[in-house]
Amino acid sequence: MRLHRLDLTAFGPFGDPQSVDFDELSTAGIFLLHGPTGAGKTSVLDAVCYALYGSVPGARQSGQGLTLRSDHAAPGTRTEVTLELTVAGRRLEVTRQPPWERPKKRGTGTTVEKAQSWLREHDAVAGAWKDLSRSHQEIGEEITQLLGMSREQFCQVVLLPQGDFARFLRADAEARGRLLGRLFDTRRFAEVEKRLVERRRATEARVREGDSALLADAHRMQQVAGDAMELPEFAPGDPGLAEAVLAAAAVARSTSRELLTTVHCGRLAAESAQAAAERALEDVRERARLQRRFADARERAAVLEERAGEHRDAQARMERARKAESVAPALELREAADTEHTRASARAARARDLLPRRFADAGAAGLAAAARRTAEELGGLESARRGERRLAGLVAERADLDRRERDDEDVLTETEAWLADWDAVRAGLQARIEAAQEAAARAEQLDGRREPLQRRLKAARLRDELARDLEAAQRKALASGEQALTARAQWLDLREQRLNGIAAELAATLADGTPCAVCGATEHPAPARKDAGHVDREAEERALTASRRAEERHAQDERELGLVRETLAAATAEAGDTPTDRLAAEAQEGEEGYARARREASALHPAREELRQAEQEHERRTAAQREAAVRTASRVGHRERLERERVALEEELTQARGSAESVAARAAELEGLAARLTDAADTARVAEGSAERLKAADGRLDEAAFRAGFDTPRAAADALLDDTAHRELQRRLDARQSEEAAVRSVLAEADTVAAARQRPADLAAAEQSAAAAAERLRTAASAQDAAARRCAELDQLSARASDGVRRLGPLREEYDRVARLAGLTAGTSADNERKMRLEAYVLAARLEQVAAAATVRLQRMSSGRYTLVHSDDRAGRGRSGLGLHVVDAWTGRERDTATLSGGETFFASLALALGLADVVTDEAGGVRLDTLFIDEGFGSLDDQTLDEVLDVLDSLRERDRSVGIVSHVADLRRRIHAQLEVVKGRSGSLVRQRGYRPSGRLGSGDE
Repeated sequence: MRLHRLDLTAFGPFGDPQSVDFDELSTAGIFLLHGPTGAGKTSVLDAVCYALYGSVPGARQSGQGLTLRSDHAAPGTRTEVTLELTVAGRRLEVTRQPPWERPKKRGTGTTVEKAQSWLREHDAVAGAWKDLSRSHQEIGEEITQLLGMSREQFCQVVLLPQGDFARFLRADAEARGRLLGRLFDTRRFAEVEKRLVERRRATEARVREGDSALLADAHRMQQVAGDAMELPEFAPGDPGLAEAVLAAAAVARSTSRELLTTVHCGRLAAESAQAAAERALEDVRERARLQRRFADARERAAVLEERAGEHRDAQARMERARKAESVAPALELREAADTEHTRASARAARARDLLPRRFADAGAAGLAAAARRTAEELGGLESARRGERRLAGLVAERADLDRRERDDEDVLTETEAWLADWDAVRAGLQARIEAAQEAAARAEQLDGRREPLQRRLKAARLRDELARDLEAAQRKALASGEQALTARAQWLDLREQRLNGIAAELAATLADGTPCAVCGATEHPAPARKDAGHVDREAEERALTASRRAEERHAQDERELGLVRETLAAATAEAGDTPTDRLAAEAQEGEEGYARARREASALHPAREELRQAEQEHERRTAAQREAAVRTASRVGHRERLERERVALEEELTQARGSAESVAARAAELEGLAARLTDAADTARVAEGSAERLKAADGRLDEAAFRAGFDTPRAAADALLDDTAHRELQRRLDARQSEEAAVRSVLAEADTVAAARQRPADLAAAEQSAAAAAERLRTAASAQDAAARRCAELDQLSARASDGVRRLGPLREEYDRVARLAGLTAGTSADNERKMRLEAYVLAARLEQVAAAATVRLQRMSSGRYTLVHSDDRAGRGRSGLGLHVVDAWTGRERDTATLSGGETFFASLALALGLADVVTDEAGGVRLDTLFIDEGFGSLDDQTLDEVLDVLDSLRERDRSVGIVSHVADLRRRIHAQLEVVKGRSGSLVRQRGYRPSGRLGSGDE
């Protein structure tokens, strides 16, 4: 990788554009980058890093890149970094613009624009730059792939920070491991360690899970087998667990099968004893049943004898009930007549209670006569009713007269108030009409001005548009003219080439014996041959056709250009030189004035209509005032007539209604009395008829009771039984007869009598013996079932344990293999003597390469005194692999790098940095690093050491490298001729470049 040129604009401390020509600086091989503190030396290196990776090293990268902008830059100047470099044989140009906060183009305030990037490549054949990408991600991937280094690696290898390598020399193994890991990207080896540990944990968890399941099966087998199995004392993951569990399971299965045979024999003996006990129990139960049956029959016979008197009384009661059944119809008839008489008497009493006291002793005939007299009096009140209705009509008509009189008074009052304001209303409406007429005239005038203004505005806009189109048409016509000239020149060139090679074209048509069209010869010993670039007729014609088409396109573009110019001239003549914005404002003002006049003129018709309606309303109210006055005058005589008729009707009605409030109330009173008298007469007649029927029913009942043999009707009624009592008495008689028959049948059974003569059966003893035999059988059966289940469960659990052991076999082998590899890579295995992790082992190999490469330069810098060596020794209780020692040739002893002095530490770290750059370059695929930067540290060297260090750096030119030294040391400005000076000032920093001159004189070329 070689840097050619760096351009900065508004970056870091550089407010104005700055340019650095690395080609000129690299001519000397070594160049010096110097300047006062804070001038911006490091910012130059940051710009290189930002151009390549889009970010700056370390903590200087913050936010979204907004802090990269120079505070000295003008507000409208955008921050930009452009780097031109050659990498992997390709010359590239990278341009990056970080996001920046610029002033808004419209209004006040600022807005943030996004970051932008460009990547271009120089085409040596075409001699021009071609665009490759504008994507941040694509450019970053392309640069990283070409360089073969990440940003961190680039900052350590190309921008050599000496302070970091001095710390690297004094650091412990862990710190060196972190730095080397970032540089050489050994994450894949750390990932291998992590994956092995994770796989070991996973397989260990699976093995423990399988062992836990196996132990769980063993515990279940122990629960099933009981004392017949001893559980092995193993934990999940212990070796030998599977074999111990399988052996214990085999012993438990054998013991359980022996126990099953023993309990089976015991069950057969218990079954025989239980069958004999059941037969003996059945015999005792039958004898006890017969004995209980005989004793129960004797007890039932005694009870029947005790209840013989009750049975005879029941038979007598049934006989009296049969006799009383012949009197039942007469009893029912008498009860129905009594009920009817009671109800009729109650209704007659209630009807009589509603009558006045003078009718208390009247009979049915007297009540009927009184009802007829009341009806006749009611008929005489019909004339009085009509008079009362007329009186109500007179009252309503008088109220209507009063209401209409009030309405007319309201109309007169409202009309007088409205007519009082009529003159003012009419004057206001006429003023509105006149204003609207003036607005209509003004709108007509403005309407005549609108169209010319719009035409000028349209022409002005067309003029502006055509002015832009004119430029495009001119460019198009110019381009087509150049294309036509080019096409014609090409056609003329091809024509000339064809004429130059026409001999070969004619020779192609020659044949032996045929005369030549040019010389006439019939022999053609050496006809002309077509060379590789020969132009034939078709090629010439194609070029001619292309030339004519180009001329036609140019002619068409010229015509279009002339049309645009003519149209532009016409639009300019129409619109004049007035700007479009002013014409638009005038047109807008005219439109707004016209709109206001139209709105004001639109009120003309509503005002006229409102005036017309107001005049009609004036006429209507005047007429209504006259009509109300006429109605008021005619209403006086009508009211007097109504008053005379009302007085006469009231005198007539007072005499007709008597003490009642009204005639209608008197009529209602008479109607109610007539209805009550009629009802009382009817109920009195019904009560008299029911009394006669009750007397006849009593005579028939006395006669029926005497014929049935009863002394009184009451005695016959007491002897009657209802259906429920009759059924109950008959059931008791039938049950007595059935019980007597059943007792006689039992006492006559021969086996029952024979059982009663034997001694009493001992059922409890027989049941106890049978229960004991059944319990012994159940115990034996339970023992056999338990033994069988135990054998089956042990077989099932043993089979499952065997399957688990077979499945765990490959998994346990995998675990042993993975655990051994994980221990080796993690440095915890006994086989790893140095306790070195895999990543540390790889980094140790890389460190050994770095130490070897650094030693070559360190020996030159130290005059052969010091050599850097890699050490695998362990530091304290830590792990080994990343030790770094220095061998002192003067003493022949090896010591730690932390014992070096300040100057020795500097050139040792410089040698280490250069060696690391070589190794990382080889690791990155052999990409050449032709430009390096070394930052500070030279001030700690004496003159002799400084010369030796510079000789080493100068030797880098042998590999066609250039080294930039960043330093404040004044002596370096004398020793190194090619210099890049950074000068700081109040308006920002700037760079001054001094080139290398072979004569040894300092060159100057300020930029």
